[in-house]
Amino acid sequence: MKILVCISNVPDTTSKINFSQDKTQFDTTGVQFVINPNDEFGLTRAMWFKEKQGATVHVATVGGATVEPTMRKALAIGADEAIRINAEPTDGFFVAQQLAEVIKNGEYNLVIAGRESIDYNGGMVPGIIAALLNMNFVNTCIGLEIEGDKATATREIDGGKETLSTSLPLIVGGQKGLVEESDLRIPNMRGIMMARKKTLNVVEPVDATQATADKSFDKPAPKGAVKLVDPENIQELIDLLHNEAKVI
Repeated sequence: MKILVCISNVPDTTSKINFSQDKTQFDTTGVQFVINPNDEFGLTRAMWFKEKQGATVHVATVGGATVEPTMRKALAIGADEAIRINAEPTDGFFVAQQLAEVIKNGEYNLVIAGRESIDYNGGMVPGIIAALLNMNFVNTCIGLEIEGDKATATREIDGGKETLSTSLPLIVGGQKGLVEESDLRIPNMRGIMMARKKTLNVVEPVDATQATADKSFDKPAPKGAVKLVDPENIQELIDLLHNEAKVI
């Protein structure tokens, strides 16, 4: 089985986010980048298939040379080969088209992508890839088993979960539950040394449509001051909840 894990290079959630050029550009100064958490769950599950079923695992991303440390980390975790598509990931549709070309040329049986990235939270890339390549697709995937060319996938739905049977080739949008946080792997020294010898291919992007463009960015409004209400004054609390918070 040949698996491709799609990786997004995203800011660490502890990084301080700023914008430049009149709030039209994301300022990367001093920002630490990591593997998108939903993608890391998928990579860890792919490593299980490698170890238990002898699968070959590749990782791919869209980005400039600055994303290569993230890809090297994926190789240190255990991926066999990495592919960097040499283009700025301008929007979800553009990224999906680039990854679809890699998937088509690589003839992968299983593609695991995060259901969304934690920077833009678009949640569109896995579904668009599936539509472009006419692949079976399971989103919000929290469980995956493969037997031959058959797959059993469990996905999260409102109020519960649903188990589906499907066949390869398959793309899944994975999330926590595909593996647990305690299963995530930290590269050890042997993995880091081996990653230096593994292939990181750089391929040029194909002509593709950019369907959207960022106009400006704004940070969330700061939280207002806390208002303390005398416990004896229930009517004031009701008025605040109704007129200001508008929750009742």
